[in-house]
Amino acid sequence: MVSGNDRAERLFEELTEDYRQRPGVVFGRMMSSDGLRVNGKIFAMLVRGRLVVKVPAERAADLIDRGAGQAFEPRPGRRMREWVVLDVSDDTIWPDLTAEAFDYVSTISGR
Repeated sequence: MVSGNDRAERLFEELTEDYRQRPGVVFGRMMSSDGLRVNGKIFAMLVRGRLVVKVPAERAADLIDRGAGQAFEPRPGRRMREWVVLDVSDDTIWPDLTAEAFDYVSTISGR
């Protein structure tokens, strides 16, 4: 049986393959997790078996309000308004939200 973390790691690996070939994108350890940066800014990472992506604050709030994601708190009480956490059970939306995160961070980081 594949554990949730193993499944998440496999899905994240598959999801990030395309991005690793793009100009300005770096894959590696960041904030104690595997993740992707574009132009030096993190846009997606795998944290404790869950995908964490950076999207505009309004989009993050909408996803959280609709129950499609959860607020990201790297430490208790330190909620990051532009970051959303997605469980492995929501993996069908991982590709679209990773693409949104890439586009958003590329724009704000001066692509």
